[in-house]
Amino acid sequence: MVAGTAELGTLFAKAHEAGLAAGAAAAPAPMVVSEHDNPLDDASPAVQSWVEPAGLCGFAWVTLRPGTSRAAKFAKKKLGARAAYGGGTQLWVHEFGQSVTRKGAYARAFATVLSEAGFTAYAGSRLD
Repeated sequence: MVAGTAELGTLFAKAHEAGLAAGAAAAPAPMVVSEHDNPLDDASPAVQSWVEPAGLCGFAWVTLRPGTSRAAKFAKKKLGARAAYGGGTQLWVHEFGQSVTRKGAYARAFATVLSEAGFTAYAGSRLD
């Protein structure tokens, strides 16, 4: 188990680095977006279309439990984490724009590093 604040800082830096590497290595499936003449009818003619190479848009986060653990307290104090709905503490992923694929990969790698150090951490994500 990690001993003090300095060690927690080192652990969270390692988790961040792992997250960045995982997010950069993730390969989102490009998304084709079309604007239709009638926005309520997908069968209407497309006015314009474009490709979004970052894929689907969404959010990702890491949840630490319990919210009173040393890791959760550190994340609140130093990284701006907040109380999670349903318990625990959530640290939102701000990297990788809106790509839910890359954000999710970051969150999973980050949570894995914390879990391997003995903390209860898991990743979550959702589409926008």
